[in-house]
Amino acid sequence: MPPAPAYGLAYTPATIPRLRAPAIDDLPVGVRFVRIQWTDLTNITRCRVVPLPAFRALLQSSRPGVAITVAALGILGAGLAEGFSGTGEYVLVPEMDTLRVCAYAPGHASVVGYFQLKEPEPGRSLAVPLCPRTLLRRIEEDARAAGIEYLVGVETEFILLSGTEPMTGTSTAPWSSTAGLYTGTISATVLEEITNDLQRSGIEVLMYHAEAAPGQFEIVTGPLPPLQAADAVVLTRETIYNVASKHGLRATFAPRIFSDSPGSAAHTNISLHRTPGSPILESSPDATSAAPFLTAPERSFLQAVLTHLPALAAFTLPTHASYARVKDGVWSGGTYASWGRDNREAAIRVTGSAGARRFEIRTVDGTASPHVALAALLGAGTRGVRDGAELQIKEVLVGAAELSDAERAERGIVARLPASAELARQNLLQDTVVREILGEEFVGKYVKVNEALQKFMAADGPDEEMKKLVEMY
Repeated sequence: MPPAPAYGLAYTPATIPRLRAPAIDDLPVGVRFVRIQWTDLTNITRCRVVPLPAFRALLQSSRPGVAITVAALGILGAGLAEGFSGTGEYVLVPEMDTLRVCAYAPGHASVVGYFQLKEPEPGRSLAVPLCPRTLLRRIEEDARAAGIEYLVGVETEFILLSGTEPMTGTSTAPWSSTAGLYTGTISATVLEEITNDLQRSGIEVLMYHAEAAPGQFEIVTGPLPPLQAADAVVLTRETIYNVASKHGLRATFAPRIFSDSPGSAAHTNISLHRTPGSPILESSPDATSAAPFLTAPERSFLQAVLTHLPALAAFTLPTHASYARVKDGVWSGGTYASWGRDNREAAIRVTGSAGARRFEIRTVDGTASPHVALAALLGAGTRGVRDGAELQIKEVLVGAAELSDAERAERGIVARLPASAELARQNLLQDTVVREILGEEFVGKYVKVNEALQKFMAADGPDEEMKKLVEMY
């Protein structure tokens, strides 16, 4: 049977719209401030706001950057995670190819920074192993060395709240209905402004629509190389937060607010591409494999991510609230490490046309740092490609929870996602491969920060916990 005809947009690294940063001298008239931003291990985006004249002078210095306490990646509220100290400083270095106009904040531009050691140490580079941006860049380089590169696109789900006591969405319209975007409503006004602002900031917006929970919407942005994709997620979220605030609303990426409605995810779509001169040979369909419609590298990537998914959850589902969303039978991807074509009950949904396949990782939400989550997912997947992992897990056409134990075993579905952040951390510490890929120092410090985050988010009763969750995310 011939393959089905291709549909929709197909992207390759050679055809994606490039994010082109303006030169500092080409910023629009009226820009007076530059925000040097970073996103920490708890997915909080922080910044230093520098007046434009001072920023220009900074760029002319012998080592452009601003000093930031080494505690910057371990701060929660007014406290510190175990293992972090207020003694010492990093240098936050602005990466000028990330310079963007903040359309949501007139007069402001933003640039993403990465951390360097302030003082070189014997036998070490200036790189900071805990820096999420540095980590993701290293994973990208490892992938290219293995002969592959990735494109990543994220579906951003969020809820617009007109009130938080009680939690009140801006709309109760059904999924994808036009009623959720009636002309003149606050929802329609905010969604249009978000889209316009993202486009002015250089982000490709593919579509938006109403989702199924009260006040819930989704914005889909175009694919980019991993580091740019993670930066684009941060910019998208900042735009959503700010435009909502401008209109007197609270936007939240909390995984689940209403127990009787769907939660909000950050479905992460990943496609694999051979680099020019890749040592990976072109592969023909293998009718004997568990997925003959995938290339050999794609099958290896899929197997590796599924194998390590219980540990990767520590990065992609990092909060107690994350596990209120991931359930069986609610289109959240379910609780088993499974995959299926266009199966929304599988943790990984394989979609796209022949020659343009992508993996939709459904076990990611908006409390996860995009840089850290992508580093973990792509690091595990790249290791599978490099090692030629064979796909042992067979496709499921229903939710894996609907199968009997024997049926799951026959399909090779043996791993289950953790039921809590504590179990996810345990899985991570027991997964020697993921620890080696990301680095023992990074994993150890991340676990301490994640433990501190869980304590920080605790409150007196579920209502107070939800309020705190919405305030933070």
